Amino acid sequence: MKQSKALFYCVAVLMLLAFSVLPASAQQKSPLDAWKPAFDPSGAKYKLVVSNVSTPALKGVFAGFAIRDELWKRTNGQIYFEFKPFSMLGGEVEVLNQLKMGAIQGMAVSSVASTNLGPRFGVVNLPYLIDSFEKLDKFVANKKLFDHFMNAMEHQGIMGLDITGYGNYGWATKTPVKTYDDAKKVKFRIAEAEVNKLTYNAWGINPVVMPWPDVPMALKQGVIDGLDHTPAVCNLTKKFEDAKYFTQLNYAQGLFIWIFSKAWFKTLPADLQKTFVQTVHDVCADIRKQTKAQEEEEIAKAKSAGVTFFTLPAADLANLRKLGDPVFYKYSKEINQLYPSDTYKPQDYLKEVQDFMGYKQ
Repeated sequence: MKQSKALFYCVAVLMLLAFSVLPASAQQKSPLDAWKPAFDPSGAKYKLVVSNVSTPALKGVFAGFAIRDELWKRTNGQIYFEFKPFSMLGGEVEVLNQLKMGAIQGMAVSSVASTNLGPRFGVVNLPYLIDSFEKLDKFVANKKLFDHFMNAMEHQGIMGLDITGYGNYGWATKTPVKTYDDAKKVKFRIAEAEVNKLTYNAWGINPVVMPWPDVPMALKQGVIDGLDHTPAVCNLTKKFEDAKYFTQLNYAQGLFIWIFSKAWFKTLPADLQKTFVQTVHDVCADIRKQTKAQEEEEIAKAKSAGVTFFTLPAADLANLRKLGDPVFYKYSKEINQLYPSDTYKPQDYLKEVQDFMGYKQ
């Protein structure tokens, strides 16, 4: 009997302890707590959900919260831009399909994944074409070429408005990659994108195609031992904890392309449509100015934390550029494809971009 009472009291105490812990666990912080709006969005007449796979610590991703707050201010609380970064809604290919089906209303899609629904977007992924912050600014300033670029998904019912960036692409690796021959021994993760696959095949490097949310575990488990990405992303998302070397190729600029459902956009009155578009343009232009400085800051932070940076010998870089030339031809049909929604109908859009950027094969 005494044992039964003792057991009863033990169970009761354990239950009390369990219930006393529940409120604390229920109050665990959300990853979005640091970016909560300073307003109550419940009264908004128009709402949209916008996704991104990365962290708002990146200027190019933080743009989503800046757009949210500026839209709220400029529309007097009529539009709530509910921004969900951190892959909260899934990987990019999955989320692109959600956007196409109308389950969400917008997305800041990476330039590499964007080609799944808008092949023309692949022009910025071609090796050594738009490969610096200065060249990107030049491309954006050419309204004819840039507007045609941004219309890449119009035929899918998706409108492109503007871009933000995340820096220059290179290789984060577990072992030093100082030469082209070193690179051929590495299992590199690349995005789910056709241009990237073509480029790596042309370079003679065997890539592992993988959604971004799967990368951390794959690095730790040795499924991959390197990844194709930018130094700012690698540092801010802690990839340098496992891959402590970075080879600066600077072969392309990483972009987030801000795309939205045309069907949702048409539900807005004309005045709010104008405000929406102008707000996205204004915020993106401001954020792009901050991205170059952030890359320099994150490289300095990574170096001070023990990450070693390399550049390939000039001959190896020239070889990569030469090997990448056929990719332009192989993907030209997709980039030059015209659709009924296109207002500009160039005979050879890719060549126009190449000529404008001064790229010679």
